[in-house]
Amino acid sequence: MKDEHEIVRRVRAAKSDVSEADSLISEYMPFIKSEASKFLGRRVDEDRDDELSIAMIAFHEAIKSYSPERGSFMSFAAMIIKSRLIDYARKEQRHKGVIYLDEPGENDEGTLAESLTDERVYQDEIVEREATRQEIEELTAVMAKYGVTLTDVAENCPKQERTLSACRAALRYAVENPEILDELLSSGKLPVSRLVSGGGVERKTLERHRKYMVALLLIYTNGFEILRGHLSHMVKGVSVK
Repeated sequence: MKDEHEIVRRVRAAKSDVSEADSLISEYMPFIKSEASKFLGRRVDEDRDDELSIAMIAFHEAIKSYSPERGSFMSFAAMIIKSRLIDYARKEQRHKGVIYLDEPGENDEGTLAESLTDERVYQDEIVEREATRQEIEELTAVMAKYGVTLTDVAENCPKQERTLSACRAALRYAVENPEILDELLSSGKLPVSRLVSGGGVERKTLERHRKYMVALLLIYTNGFEILRGHLSHMVKGVSVK
C-alpha cells in the first residue's frame, strides 16, 4: 500500500480538483471493486452489478468528507463504501413500494427524510468509532515491538500534575524535533538523554514513566491522527512535521 501521507496529500488536492479525484478513483478501482465484491460475497460484475457504481460514488464521497482526524483514508473509504452499499441494499428490498420523503417515518416520528438524515449521522458516527478502533489496534501492534502494552501505558500514566507537565514538556520537545522520533524508531529505545537535555526534564521522571512516554512518542511518529487529536492538549500550539 502506498504511503499514507502521500494518499492524504492527494485526497486533500482531490477535494477541489475534479481531475485529481477522477485520477484517484481510476487508480484505486481495484480497491473499489474488491470492496464491492466483499459486500456481494462474489466477484462483482462490471456490466450487471449496480453495486460497483454505488461503491465508486461512495469512494468519491469519502474523498470529499475525509479529514486526517478520521484515521487511515483507505479504512475510512472502505467503511463509507460498505455503509452506502448497505443503504442501497435496504432500498432495493423496498423498491416495489413507492416511498415519499415527506411521509411520516417509523412510529410517526418525523418525516422519512428526517429519519434518513438521522441514520446518516448515526452511520458517520459508526465510521468514526471504527476508525478509532482500528488506530488503537494498530498502535497496540506497534507498541508490542517495544515491549509495551495498553495495560502498561495505563499503569505507567503520571498521576500528579507536576509529573504530567514534565512528560508534556518532553513530548512537546520531541514533536518540535522530529529527529528524536526517528531515533526512537531506529534504535527501538526511548532517547532519554536527548529528552532530558532538550526538554528540561529530570531523568528519573522519564525513567519512571518510560513506557508511557514510548506510547506518546509512537503516536506522533506516523499516522494515528485520531489519537493525536485526543492528545492535542499535550502539544498545544505545536505543529507536527
